[in-house]
Amino acid sequence: MIKILIVDDQQLVRESLMIVLEAQDNFNVINIVENGYLALQAIKEEKPDIVLMDIRMPQLDGVQCTKLIKERYPEIKIIILTTFDDDEYVFNALKYGASGYLLKGTSTEKLCEAINTVYSGQAMINPDVASKVVKLFSELANRSVQLDIDSNSVDSITQSEWKIIHKIEKGLSNKEIANELFLSEGTVRNYLSSILDKLDLRDRTQLAIWAVQKRLYDRN
Repeated sequence: MIKILIVDDQQLVRESLMIVLEAQDNFNVINIVENGYLALQAIKEEKPDIVLMDIRMPQLDGVQCTKLIKERYPEIKIIILTTFDDDEYVFNALKYGASGYLLKGTSTEKLCEAINTVYSGQAMINPDVASKVVKLFSELANRSVQLDIDSNSVDSITQSEWKIIHKIEKGLSNKEIANELFLSEGTVRNYLSSILDKLDLRDRTQLAIWAVQKRLYDRN
């Protein structure tokens, strides 16, 4: 039996998923909870094989919860199940170790297939989302060339802006940076805009690549 934990802040969604999955011979829904904190508690007590994880939840969202689960219980497989196909969520959820990413509204057949696929150690990504993931990683590969920045531009970066750059290098979102540096998301966006303008870079992906390259270059 595949033990499944359902994490979603909507009661109707939680209960509907439980009914659908419990009808399958090889699935056992061990618990349904409404946020990331309760998910961590349930995992500690019941050790599921698969977690079906919503993204946007109060208190602790699905992306951060995924990160914490994989740090503590790397053997547990996580499938992100959401109505949102936002690029940043896709990238971060997969970066932190999610094994699958499905949009709500996926058929019962596809959901069951995803659970079985992920349980066997493979990845399962909704076709609508897969194209975004491929694009993200292909862009990273294509942009992984040396980004030459004028030294005067680098010198113009303030200490506060460097803090933002280091967080972006680690892959943090604007919200995560704001929380860690005790800033508003608007302030983080303003800092990012200023940094990109000074360095003449197109977006945060180029900035992250440049920051990694600079760190490796300075280390040598």
